[in-house]
Amino acid sequence: MNRTLRTAALLALILTTTATAGVADAATPTKAPDRIVTSALRGSGRMEYPVTTEDIRLTVDAHAAYTSGPTFPTKSWGAFRLSHKIGTGKQAKVYWGDFTVDCLRTGGPTAVVTGTLTRTSPGHPWRTTLPEHARMGVSFYIAPKGAGPSRIGLAAPSPKGQPTLTKCMASATDARVIAGGYTLRDRVG
Repeated sequence: MNRTLRTAALLALILTTTATAGVADAATPTKAPDRIVTSALRGSGRMEYPVTTEDIRLTVDAHAAYTSGPTFPTKSWGAFRLSHKIGTGKQAKVYWGDFTVDCLRTGGPTAVVTGTLTRTSPGHPWRTTLPEHARMGVSFYIAPKGAGPSRIGLAAPSPKGQPTLTKCMASATDARVIAGGYTLRDRVG
């Protein structure tokens, strides 16, 4: 075959392939961006505790953003504080720990929040027993009106030398909320 004919055949093949690819691209719909939905958990409450002279309270302001698919949030932010008052009167001691939220998972009337320890009250035992930025998990069941008490579960931070609590995990909601309360907004878009 002569050189001109070979060149023409090659150009025809290239043009046909390019034109077909262009049609396929035009026919393929572009994917819509993922829809973002958000969750929020807010409030303050006192949890039931077997020692009547002790008062444990949890204040939370946690938020999460989800795309249309994942079970876990794509982004979480906020803070929570656990405070523990031991004793009564002038002899009472109040210990507290502030946590930066690293996960908020929600589903119906339930939520799990985890966060890393950022500050404690002066003299708090956690300053010597916990590693820096220890993670704590808190679970919530927010009862509908008239359906009984809401509940909280605490997964305490792991002591030094122990494996760190996994992000987005907490224990069962085993303690009733006996004062205050929480509001949960689950995956609103």
